[in-house]
Amino acid sequence: MTEQSDVASGRIDTTKPHSARMYDYYLDGKDHYEVDAQAAAKVLAVHPTVKLNARVNRGFIHRATRWLAREAGIRQFLDIGTGIPTEPNLHQVAQSVTPDARVVYTDNDPIVLVYAQALLTGTPEGRTAYVEADVREPQKIITAPELLETLDLDKPVAMSLNALFHFIPEEAKPYEIVRELMDGLPSGSYLMMSHSTHDFSAETWRNVIEVYKENGIPFITRSKNEVAGFFEGMELVDPGISEPHRWKPDPDDRPEDIRSADISMWAGVARKP
Repeated sequence: MTEQSDVASGRIDTTKPHSARMYDYYLDGKDHYEVDAQAAAKVLAVHPTVKLNARVNRGFIHRATRWLAREAGIRQFLDIGTGIPTEPNLHQVAQSVTPDARVVYTDNDPIVLVYAQALLTGTPEGRTAYVEADVREPQKIITAPELLETLDLDKPVAMSLNALFHFIPEEAKPYEIVRELMDGLPSGSYLMMSHSTHDFSAETWRNVIEVYKENGIPFITRSKNEVAGFFEGMELVDPGISEPHRWKPDPDDRPEDIRSADISMWAGVARKP
């Protein structure tokens, strides 16, 4: 763990694993503790391609963000469940296409707050902001002063909910949360989302879920139809809900070299009418 994060260790529980820090481990980052590495290693033991899974998901985020900025003309982004910053961050990808892009990051994890400053350095033309809030309280996000000072909610916004809602169990009413968030955004806005699934390898994911459960972290996989429910009432962008490596792959990508069971995620982008 870096010295910067240790400064805030009073707010960070280092006695048990955390999902964001485990994800940092999957991405070969440096912002995790030994307890996170140990839990992540247990996941690797039952899901050996989980690091590939994380990288493929990042690739989807980058391609979808570029498509939204370049093809859909989106200039405003709301990234909920930001996680520990990993370059290139969403604002860097968006502003590489359109320098005046505005991005609001949202998370409720103290470790993300420690690194929030890294998310606030963008192009001179654009703007970035950080909102400390929990996705389970959508109104706190939509009405946050930092968001309202950065985004114009009379104009379309692309909302990113990537690799987040598999941590939101049914009792938290995940579909209602997404609807409430999208209701706060105008017509022409987009939802970008990825989500773990048991469709390709149910036994693997039962074992993964058990590792997270043992460490006090709720985790739920959803089928393609269940993931489709998050996009209800919206217009899916071609190719619809697909494995993340097959969503508009770059010319140099070789999605056929990756087995769906290695990734076990669904991803999609949809437009609010």
